[in-house]
Amino acid sequence: MLHHQEPIFAESEPGRTGASLPALDVPEVTLEGAWPIELRRLREPLLPEVSEPQVVRHYTRASQWNFSIDTGMYPLGSCTMKHNPKCADAASGFPCFNRLHPYQPEEDLQGALELMYDLERMLAEVGGFSRVTLQPSAGAQGELTGLMMIRAYHQDLGQRRTRVLIPDSAHGTNPASCTLNGFYTVQVPSGPDGLVHPDAVKAALSDDVAAIMITNPNTLGLFERHLAEIAEVVHRAGGLVYMDGANLNALMGRFRPGDMGVDVMHYNLHKTFGTPHGGGGPGAGPVGIAEKLVPFLPTPTVERAGSRYVADYARPKSIGRVRAFFGNFGTLLRAWVYLRENGGEGLRRVTDMAVLNANYLRARLKESLHVPFPEACMHEVVATDKHLKASGVTTLDLAKRLMDYGYHPPTVYFPLVVHGAFMVEPTETETLAELDRFVAAVEAIVREAAEDPERVKNAPHTTGLRRLDETLAARQPKLRWTPPAA
Repeated sequence: MLHHQEPIFAESEPGRTGASLPALDVPEVTLEGAWPIELRRLREPLLPEVSEPQVVRHYTRASQWNFSIDTGMYPLGSCTMKHNPKCADAASGFPCFNRLHPYQPEEDLQGALELMYDLERMLAEVGGFSRVTLQPSAGAQGELTGLMMIRAYHQDLGQRRTRVLIPDSAHGTNPASCTLNGFYTVQVPSGPDGLVHPDAVKAALSDDVAAIMITNPNTLGLFERHLAEIAEVVHRAGGLVYMDGANLNALMGRFRPGDMGVDVMHYNLHKTFGTPHGGGGPGAGPVGIAEKLVPFLPTPTVERAGSRYVADYARPKSIGRVRAFFGNFGTLLRAWVYLRENGGEGLRRVTDMAVLNANYLRARLKESLHVPFPEACMHEVVATDKHLKASGVTTLDLAKRLMDYGYHPPTVYFPLVVHGAFMVEPTETETLAELDRFVAAVEAIVREAAEDPERVKNAPHTTGLRRLDETLAARQPKLRWTPPAA
């Protein structure tokens, strides 16, 4: 198999074609007569002239270089890559859904509106909230939306609150969402056990604190078991509680944040309800809220009026629209299928298996790696390269070498509070045999680090490209082919 190939333009030869067109059976129209000059191209489009087999082989090879959850275990911690059920993909392809247009009259959209109405209520039930907005198109936009509602709530009370408390074990997007909303962030240190403690929150509270933004389970994979007490402390000070629900797949069916005093929480549908991650989009980050925040929901909301479903724009205290139309409907549809397919008991089973798989890896990995928090974890486990120091092998080397064993590298150097972090999340769909294969790969690399460290430090060896300058690759990616100079 080829592991490297030039862009398809490099195979182009003038006159070669992969298609045949029938003879013209209508009057010929000249470009000059059909379009004004300002709408015409000034030069021919730069398209490759190649045969059908060249096209098929080129893109088939390119597709085989992708690593996806459909081809292997994806152990990325803090960013769950769940299996995307094929039945949900099939449903999203039904013409009754994918041929809808959001500008159609509401009468034509009744099925889609009913689906969104149902999805909102199912998500609200899972989280223990009064209402949910489905509009945000990603978890980060969900954070932004939730904080906009918190800001509107305080403004409606005539309060000027400018600060948000964020534990050091929270997700990295939280401070950015606060800043975009005009809030200042205050870091709350976690304790030696990796948890946030009420005393640390009390010490940071003041009458200008708008909210605390707490990730649960946190980025160490630990359940914040003081959440209810922290919520009580924050509420007494007039603040609200935002729970980053990105890790809800470790809790659903076992714990409802709304019951513990959480006022706002976003759901990452791709992390919890099996929708595609999409490489940054299209996604969905619905936000659940407590009753006190319902007046500030984005518009439109979907309401039931007798036997009909309507889009409600008449909400005077709303923060307004945060997304075009009704959000990414195809993603919402997949989540609806996932929820209906699993049901309440199925969702609880998903949670149990996610936590069980992570703890199995925690117990196995600590035999070869350093696990800084060896107590029971939730859906992900954090190890470090502490035991590899003598060999000079780092966390990054370990992750790169895993590619040679057929695994996507896990999350590295995050969370920031753990030096040399190696963060693994196995998800509930991985089998015991697959988990054992992953552990065997890690153990093999640890042995290599002791016997032949240069082999690990120079990995990967079997991929099309070796180690890249990751900063340069991220900031100056080559995304467009340009013809060589004549």
